[in-house]
Amino acid sequence: MSQNDGGALKIEEAKPTAPPVKEQLPGIQYCINSPPPWREAVILGFQHYLLTLGITVLIPTIIVPQMGGGNVEKAKVIQSLLFVSGLNTFLQSLFGTRLPIVVVGSYTYIIPILSIVQASRYNAYSDPYERFTMTMRGIQGALIISSSFQIAIGFFGFWRNAVRFLSPLSVVPYVTFTGLGLYQLGFPMLANCVEIGLPALIIMVFISQYLHRYISTVRPIHDRYAVLFTVAIAWLFAQLLTTSTAYNHKSESTQNSCRTDRAGLITSAKWVYLPYPFQWGPPTFNVLEAFPMMAASIVSLFEFSGTSYAAARYGSATPVPPSIISRGAGWVGVGAFLSAIFGCVTGTTASAENAGLLALTKVGSRRVIQISSGFMIFFSIFGKFGAVFASVPFPIIAALYCVLFGYVSSAGLGFLQFCNLNSFRTKFVLGFSFFLGISIPQYFSQYFYVKHEQGSPRWLCDIVSVIFMSHVTVAALVALILDLTLSGDDDAAKNDSSLKWWEKFSLYSSDVRNDEFYSLPCRLNELFPSL
Repeated sequence: MSQNDGGALKIEEAKPTAPPVKEQLPGIQYCINSPPPWREAVILGFQHYLLTLGITVLIPTIIVPQMGGGNVEKAKVIQSLLFVSGLNTFLQSLFGTRLPIVVVGSYTYIIPILSIVQASRYNAYSDPYERFTMTMRGIQGALIISSSFQIAIGFFGFWRNAVRFLSPLSVVPYVTFTGLGLYQLGFPMLANCVEIGLPALIIMVFISQYLHRYISTVRPIHDRYAVLFTVAIAWLFAQLLTTSTAYNHKSESTQNSCRTDRAGLITSAKWVYLPYPFQWGPPTFNVLEAFPMMAASIVSLFEFSGTSYAAARYGSATPVPPSIISRGAGWVGVGAFLSAIFGCVTGTTASAENAGLLALTKVGSRRVIQISSGFMIFFSIFGKFGAVFASVPFPIIAALYCVLFGYVSSAGLGFLQFCNLNSFRTKFVLGFSFFLGISIPQYFSQYFYVKHEQGSPRWLCDIVSVIFMSHVTVAALVALILDLTLSGDDDAAKNDSSLKWWEKFSLYSSDVRNDEFYSLPCRLNELFPSL
């Protein structure tokens, strides 16, 4: 406010300014160490549990029938996978990264697993159940080798030495494609039953983003419990369509995607079933099948690390130190090992959709995730009850993915605030890594097998396919290589990518806030110090 010549006061208008840079995301109502009230935490934990059922049911549904298994075997594999996911989630939150991360089965392992399933040596078994058990034992052997490889990479610090070269600039495509790279699980899966999936997507968006304009509440309810509301409404709608005989004369694929009574899990699941190690027999080992599985384990670590950065952001924590990511990667290997000995068909990784749910609910509490692990273990043992929720048609879950994967991608874009977007070098690294992160996997998914399957060994094709069909792996590697080679000793380039500012997060001891978020319980940090 200033005074003009006539003595009148003149009010100066405040000039608009750019939003400030935030090392920790504001607006999170419950961060990692601040749990919500118990009643609310239990409901939120159940919501996270519901979200894990999508990939937990999808992977065995794809693989078990090709192995020769029926609905009974599929139900046992799903229960085993859910049981191990609960154990791994609890272990990861307690001894791993300590972030609010849910550990589930990984879709990345599909290619090497299907190669084992289609191996000619299993064609000699005419009995479907015998073929199923022998194939499962082969998968277990390959997973045991690959998980041991993961454990060594994580706990011996090899993954820490790789992650420490990241800068905010290379983290942008890395985390962004952790969400975008899973697009095939979104609308393409939703479109398998568009009359259920599309209404579910519209309901999800309306409840979480628009309903608060028309109905005001004292506590945030609409966005916090949008997943529960959406699943309940869309599931009821699907049940009405099923009971009204709307699908009686539809194709088999349409009925399997849309009907609520086609999963076959409720009748096949046992009332009480406790998964146990080597329930299908001792594992068998084949070296050539282990190599593609090891490639898949590397890709799963890329996915895990990208999800860790997103979960730290949505838990209002500081960027994850490389030593913490490496420690978590070691526990992902432990989780894959448990999956192998329990016969869960696939390895493990962090759930990107559950990281997106942290953003939707604005609750990044570790306790909520630990409660969700309890739900996983409980409903895996009491199979009939768990099978009821597992029978939700997948197009409904895919509708949720469309929103939640978007949140994970936006976590990656959030790191742009630390970069100089007026630099043409920054624009080149971002644009080139984004484009190749889409283009290279598209090429391999369309043409690689057609051109090379006959001329190259199957195991080599699988290794190349697993790595280069992963959007997050390609985008992260391209961005990292460009960032390292173009910056060199150029201080201006390092400032453009905020590498110097990022260095304070590369060492655990350089920021006192790290103890608040990532320190081990029971003074275990004194025995296992983070570097």
